[in-house]
Amino acid sequence: MIILGVILAVAGFLLGIPLLVTLGIIVAVIGVILMVAGSAGHAIGGRRHYY
Repeated sequence: MIILGVILAVAGFLLGIPLLVTLGIIVAVIGVILMVAGSAGHAIGGRRHYY
């Protein structure tokens, strides 16, 4: 999710589409939150790892 968010943000920046940049940042932040929660040992969605 982090990589997808970065790709969306860069594509939105290069194409000049602010909505894509915003969505990319949101997806990247959600990916970071899931990664941190998963590495801390918390089960996410009933799974130990979300990937």
